[in-house]
Amino acid sequence: MTDDFTWVLASHNAGKINELREILAPRGIALKSAAELSLPEPEETEPTFEGNAALKAGAACRATGLVCLADDSGLAVDALDGAPGIYSARWAGEPRDFRRAMQRVHNELGDSADRTARFVCVIALARPDGSLVHYRGEVTGDIVWPPRGEGGFGYDPVFRPHGHGRTFGEMKAHEKRALSHRARALDLLTRSEFGP
Repeated sequence: MTDDFTWVLASHNAGKINELREILAPRGIALKSAAELSLPEPEETEPTFEGNAALKAGAACRATGLVCLADDSGLAVDALDGAPGIYSARWAGEPRDFRRAMQRVHNELGDSADRTARFVCVIALARPDGSLVHYRGEVTGDIVWPPRGEGGFGYDPVFRPHGHGRTFGEMKAHEKRALSHRARALDLLTRSEFGP
C-alpha cells in the first residue's frame, strides 16, 4: 500500500471511533465516521454480532459508495447465558449510562461463583461491489466488582482479562489495544486485506 485511503466506519460511538483510528492509522487507512458523514444509525435487528455488523456496514456502503466497516461488539457473561451480548449497549439505556449497565450485570450475577465472560467483536467489511467479509475477535476474562479504573469505555472497568491483574479500565490505551477483542478482529482484517 503506497497511499493513504479512506474507509467509512459505520459508528457514532466516539470511543470506538478513536480506538479503531489508532489501530488502523499505521496501515495508512484514514477513517471517516458515520457521525462525521451524518449517516443515520440503522436499527440493529439481527440476532447475532455478525448480522448486526453486516447490516451497519452494508447500509453505510450503500449510502456512500465507499468501502465501509462496522463492528458489533459486546460483553457475553457465561453465567447469564451470554447476556448482555448483542444488547450490551442497550443495557446502558438512553442516554447511555454504562454505570447502570455494569450495575445490572453485577445484580444479575448475584452470588454466582462463575464470573467468566468474554468480550466479542465482529467486524464486517463491505465493498461497493457487494462483497462482504467478517472478522471475529474475542478476549476472555472475569467480571470484577466494584468497577476499577477510569480508562476505556463501556464495560471496561468490570472486565479483567485472563492472565492480568488489572481491568481494561485500569489499563493504558496501548495496553488494552494489545489485548482487546477489537484489536484481534482488526488484526485478522488487516492480515487478510494487506498481509502480515
